Amino acid sequence: MKVLVLGIGNMLLTDDGVGVFAAQALQKETWPDTVTIMEAGTFTQDIFYLFEGYDAILVLDIVHAQGTPGTIYRLTESQLVDNHKQRLSIHDIDLIDSLRMAELLHRKKPSLLVIGMEPFDYTTWNIGLSDATQAKFEDFLAVARREIAALAAG
Repeated sequence: MKVLVLGIGNMLLTDDGVGVFAAQALQKETWPDTVTIMEAGTFTQDIFYLFEGYDAILVLDIVHAQGTPGTIYRLTESQLVDNHKQRLSIHDIDLIDSLRMAELLHRKKPSLLVIGMEPFDYTTWNIGLSDATQAKFEDFLAVARREIAALAAG
């Protein structure tokens, strides 16, 4: 299985950058050749061309689900589409549209899985995570590592 891991968010807006910070941490680790880890920033509507050749996409981002800051979520594509209460950051609609565009362009749609964290602060201009998010960051990375390994194993 070829797996693309995308860290999504804005590193300048405190917890909104959790996905990008996670991708940066994971890029420093050793992964099989079938795993690609990238920082996607906030331009999810323009990334459909990246999906070609991948069997699975794992997205790391914030999720707004009215939970306690630092809560970690695992969401499938259908859960994102069907449950409007559990939303990624503003990037989720663009991401799903990009996935559909990739399917039209490449005739193969990779599976989508999101590992997200409930943010404490995603509006303050600050490079770095809030204390609430930072306290759960290692747990977030551990969940991401498990999902990457499971996806890569097929």
